[in-house]
Amino acid sequence: MDLGLRGKSVLVTAASKGMGKACAMGFAAEGARVAMCARTEGDVKTAAEEVRARTGAEVLAMTADVTKAENVKSIVARTNETFGGIDVLVANCGGPPRGMLHEMTDEQWYGAFEVSLLSVVRLVREVTPIMRARRWGRILTIQSVSVKQPVEGLLLSNAVRPGVAGLSKTMAGELGKDNITINVVCPGRIMTDRFLGGAKQSGMPTDEYVARSAKDVPLGRIGTPEEFANVVVFLASEKASYVTGVVIQVDGGMVRGIV
Repeated sequence: MDLGLRGKSVLVTAASKGMGKACAMGFAAEGARVAMCARTEGDVKTAAEEVRARTGAEVLAMTADVTKAENVKSIVARTNETFGGIDVLVANCGGPPRGMLHEMTDEQWYGAFEVSLLSVVRLVREVTPIMRARRWGRILTIQSVSVKQPVEGLLLSNAVRPGVAGLSKTMAGELGKDNITINVVCPGRIMTDRFLGGAKQSGMPTDEYVARSAKDVPLGRIGTPEEFANVVVFLASEKASYVTGVVIQVDGGMVRGIV
């Protein structure tokens, strides 16, 4: 299936590993030009080189912290200058720490707001004028199934991430007239470094932790970053041109809610 992404310009944040890297690889495999950014220069350069070597795509590697406004402006401007536009934004960022109400300081609440919500606001604000000028755009923000169903021990995520769904639903009405779609994609249990870090926190052997975690998933296993990226790439394609303002989970059926 031709997804219509060949030659499109894509910006993926937090792209040096995990789901961000898998998304960058997926777009590059479809013939898109991909800008990748992450906080650690060595990591993002290594990831970009891997994407370039495996796909032959044009890849731009940048160092940035998307919780900093000046960094957001810089990566958007540089991507726009290098590729002559931005067609797709994949707004990805690390999540807030675990903990419950009595454990969280005001500073941690502010930090959760910055990393999960304000970073998305800033990225969307910067790319939309570019997309509007081209009258075509796709905005995907990677969040968590906590948008749909609270996750035990993740109060900050449960409280802040649903705000991104509200933002996207509101912006869908504003951006649709310019042929720009905006959707939220929510991973469940995906085999990333962050997920595997739970084994260390729990004190379990990794194999036991993975097996136990998979018991709550109807499909009986933990998803891969590539499986998650496939959904993101499809939603950015011409084939998903009538999908906007939705929150879709990629979780193997773990969320039990009907909507």
